[in-house]
Amino acid sequence: MTAYVHDHPSLAGLDVFERGWLSSNNVLVHAAEGEAGATLIDTGHVNHAAQTLALVRHALGAAPLARIVNTHLHSDHCGGNATLARAFGSRIVIPPGLAGAVRAWDAQALSHADTGQRCERFEAHATLAPGELLEAGARRFEVIAAPGHDPDSVMLFDAANGLLISADALWEHGFGVVFPEMEGEPGFADVAAVFDAIEALPVRLVVPGHGAPFTDVAAALARSRSRLAAFAADPARHARHGLKVLIKYHLMEEREQQEDALLRWARATPLLARVWERYGRAQAASPEAWCAALAAELVAAGALRRRGTAIVDGP
Repeated sequence: MTAYVHDHPSLAGLDVFERGWLSSNNVLVHAAEGEAGATLIDTGHVNHAAQTLALVRHALGAAPLARIVNTHLHSDHCGGNATLARAFGSRIVIPPGLAGAVRAWDAQALSHADTGQRCERFEAHATLAPGELLEAGARRFEVIAAPGHDPDSVMLFDAANGLLISADALWEHGFGVVFPEMEGEPGFADVAAVFDAIEALPVRLVVPGHGAPFTDVAAALARSRSRLAAFAADPARHARHGLKVLIKYHLMEEREQQEDALLRWARATPLLARVWERYGRAQAASPEAWCAALAAELVAAGALRRRGTAIVDGP
């Protein structure tokens, strides 16, 4: 975990907390005169909620955190919501697509149960839809739809400062797994359309959901378009990549797990089982067998390691 403040002029009055994988980055928009308090964009993973709270407390001092805004509701972006809302009494604002699932706390619809991930229940107080404006820190952020990685995801663009908070729609060296495509639903075209939308904006700085902020938007788009084209030409390759990400993410949550427990998790994870049905039957006899093979590839690549009968996160 790294906390720092950039000196790029687009970030005046903001703190960017670049987080290690498992948690998304967080953007703290300090309150301008007359505002009720600061706004935090995305809160990281529940495993790191105490770290997120410490970062925000340190940056705010005695100032209040009035609002939490989520770009989307994957567990690495909203897992700290409950902790921060308890600590600060903050209102939570989410994109509207899953508002009903949050009210009912339908962990399957929210993807947390479907992907076998953790997230503490929280309450949403308002929604923020594409086309609306988020006013914070004397800035006006346009809310822009960013489907593909997640159908309900949004980006936030402050045109006056050329600042794009891109979430997982664009990173400096890629973009988030296109989850709809893993199950044969359209998603690659949505990703391409979002790239086109970003290219049309007068962006001077991108704060991505993961990794360091960057200024060379054209190069990032070129890399991502090349990667997208390769995935679109071979959806099975993308599905394997997505499941490797899912397995790696699970091991980051657990840190270490006996291999038999990992395989039980694979059997109990609905998304993994459905992707095996679509792409994995010719490669492995069961979801567990496919998980074992993919985990072995991650070990061989150095992304995971073995310690006796356990699989351990990290090289």
